Amino acid sequence: MPHEVRGVVARSKGAQVAIETIVVPDPGPGEALVEVRSCGVCHTDLHYREGGINDEFPFLLGHEAAGVVEAVGEGVTDVAPGDFVILNWRAVCGQCRACLRGRPWYCFATHNAAQKMTLTDGTELSPALGIGAFAEKTLVHAGQCTKVNPAASPAAAGLLGCGVMAGLGAAINTGGVTRGDSVAVIGCGGVGDAAIAGARLAGAAKIIAVDIDDRKLEWARGFGATDTVNSRETDPVEAIRALTGGNGADVVVEAIGRPETYEQAFYARDLAGTVVLVGVPTPEMKIELPLLEVFGRGGALKSSWYGDCLPSRDFPMLVDLYLQGRLDLDGFVSETIGLDDVEEAFAKMERGEVLRSVVTL
Repeated sequence: MPHEVRGVVARSKGAQVAIETIVVPDPGPGEALVEVRSCGVCHTDLHYREGGINDEFPFLLGHEAAGVVEAVGEGVTDVAPGDFVILNWRAVCGQCRACLRGRPWYCFATHNAAQKMTLTDGTELSPALGIGAFAEKTLVHAGQCTKVNPAASPAAAGLLGCGVMAGLGAAINTGGVTRGDSVAVIGCGGVGDAAIAGARLAGAAKIIAVDIDDRKLEWARGFGATDTVNSRETDPVEAIRALTGGNGADVVVEAIGRPETYEQAFYARDLAGTVVLVGVPTPEMKIELPLLEVFGRGGALKSSWYGDCLPSRDFPMLVDLYLQGRLDLDGFVSETIGLDDVEEAFAKMERGEVLRSVVTL
């Protein structure tokens, strides 16, 4: 029987979200019904509301989530009812050319649920990133469920479903930060601070946080930044060079997604250093760099999509590190809220008042 639950829906571009009754089908083959326990309020959900992703309204928002599997469909063997899971939006197929070459984190044919969730009048909903977790229950492909230790706080663990994983992975998986490295992170919101936490986990010797907000720079120190630079007051390129013996950082993570900060990242890295773009740009943005500088400085210019993560590998490991006290996921949770508070959480996020507001159910 279908399930009627409360969920947060964006009906049209720029309109305030509203609580609606959502009809969630029982899981079909390869699908899982998940009782949502927590869901972080991520910038991507705001992009959906503003029409910045696509125009397939109405959207069922929410994707950075953890919950408990309530039921599974035919053929599902990796998870079972009662499992505590983190939801992911990169359920690998195992069959595409990336997967078959042993690079499943690049999977080009990721899975989502085949059935649609709807409003009570039958209007089909587009779930954010194939998840739609600002709801009491949601329907996903079973591959989007990663079983982790149930001792973890749902509010903290769910953040690995998107922003925290993106930042950690940008440093560790994409940037290849290792012990003794110097790292600079430009932009100290949730993703940037996760990159800082990842660099500390990897053993970086110097971690430089760059932002225009002193409050965010103080948060960055809490996650492991050894030095901070307010780029409203100081040239960040010169400051990063000064802090690294005049050379520049081995790895620079750009966590904003703007041409001017990407250019700063490019010039703030050492020779043969690596730039990692994890901030999400908008379609009209362009960048111009001297090709000779691209050639002459060597190294690598990389983009990090979802932290180049493999959920089945990374989520359980990171949850274990959290439970050991080595990864402060709780520090990313600025507040816990209800479904009715999502619109105000968007406003707080835009004002830079929170790292993450987390809906708990």
